[in-house]
Amino acid sequence: MSDFIYPNAALIAGVDEVGRGPLVGAVVTAAVILDPANPIQGLADSKKLSEKRRLALYDEIVEKALSWSLGRAEPEEIDQINILHATMLAMQRAVAGLHITPDFVLIDGNRCPALAMPSQAVVKGDSLVREISAASIIAKVTRDREMAELDLLYPEYGFAQHKGYPTALHMEKLTQHGVTPHHRRSFAPVRNALLDAEIAATRSRSL
Repeated sequence: MSDFIYPNAALIAGVDEVGRGPLVGAVVTAAVILDPANPIQGLADSKKLSEKRRLALYDEIVEKALSWSLGRAEPEEIDQINILHATMLAMQRAVAGLHITPDFVLIDGNRCPALAMPSQAVVKGDSLVREISAASIIAKVTRDREMAELDLLYPEYGFAQHKGYPTALHMEKLTQHGVTPHHRRSFAPVRNALLDAEIAATRSRSL
């Protein structure tokens, strides 16, 4: 961790999100209050850790944190209020779910949701702030597990592999198999796939 200057507060929660970019599934957030008396070594941005290391740290955070909580916004909510507002809502839910109320909240990124306590946005916070790193690990492991579960329901889409992001494989499968109930209909590639399916259906009816 760097020389980030922490606010003068006793109970600090870190908040991060995973899943703003994918075409499928919820955006998942986590809030974590670490225990200064029970430090965790090796916290870092979840994207920069191996899966094995991430899983080990996940278990350690769950065991040692003073409090941690998940928040989420489902695809329907994302479609209704857009991904930015849905992310802010999911962050609010994560903070509200903590069983200990923090004095201060540090949020990864460049904006904060409306919260009941003081907060500060930290750009690249998942690399600079221990609590945000911990939140990024909790959120990523949780969402990756959800994608693995979705993969069992829809094995033809490769969700366990691309985690719902708009990779070439995902785009190919979307064209081949159409849109699942878990896809975000407001996202352009999904919207286009729905439109293509509608055009194809109209053509077949007119033949």
